[in-house]
Amino acid sequence: MSGMTSVNVHEAKTHLSRLLDRAHAGEEIIIAKHGKPYARLVPLPGRQPKRQAGTLRGFVEITETFFEPLPSEWRGEE
Repeated sequence: MSGMTSVNVHEAKTHLSRLLDRAHAGEEIIIAKHGKPYARLVPLPGRQPKRQAGTLRGFVEITETFFEPLPSEWRGEE
């Protein structure tokens, strides 16, 4: 769940636990005060964002030939 979300202080206080989980999963949360960015909630350095299943759905196509052996020129045999 990568990306950036902006919430106001009241919403941040009300949903802090949920926002922490989202930041832990890799999302950047901007907390705004009086409509202006005030603080940023991000995961700790070195933490890999949790992978989201289905992120590339519709972008990758596995055809029937996917599991066939590679041609010899691809394997460096010619």
